[in-house]
Amino acid sequence: MAPANPGLIILASSSPWRRQLMRQLQIKFEATSPDVDETAQPQETPIALARRLAITKAQSVAEMWPEAIVIGADQVADVNGIILGKPGTRENAKKQLRQQSGQSVLFHSGLCVCAPGFDEPLATVETVTTRFRELSDAQIERYVQAEDVTATAGSIKSEGLGITLVEAIESSDPSALVGLPLIALRRFLEQAGVDLP
Repeated sequence: MAPANPGLIILASSSPWRRQLMRQLQIKFEATSPDVDETAQPQETPIALARRLAITKAQSVAEMWPEAIVIGADQVADVNGIILGKPGTRENAKKQLRQQSGQSVLFHSGLCVCAPGFDEPLATVETVTTRFRELSDAQIERYVQAEDVTATAGSIKSEGLGITLVEAIESSDPSALVGLPLIALRRFLEQAGVDLP
């Protein structure tokens, strides 16, 4: 790959949902998938994991494109302190959804921006509280058959059919539940010198 031009903005994510959210800001950007091990470290809290992964993803791409503004993000689902990652299979998705049934689940969305003018990367974690309905096995089965959630933290896509699984969502930034907190991102990009509408 060729080196980036000054002013290039790169989203360090393969998620189509994050790309969709980025388009809301009406800025030109490119996206690339960072190769990062998402395994939690021993004793790592869900919030610490979300923050570390966002920073690691941004920094790994920024090393390849040091003149670019790089955005890293990751999301971790947290059920009573237990980390729920991406299920990988439908069977694991069903198990995760049974675990979340009737529970308040925290979705921690880590965000990091690396930019040439920053001494250190800017990073934050936005947390969304999601209260799940009591879900029957039949409801879980229908949902998992209708929506591919194998690569989604906690097996829920609130931007799709997953919204039917919850009673309430509490957040200061609704975009954080999809995995890219746009309110915090706007602040970070402005600090990096990006003019937003």
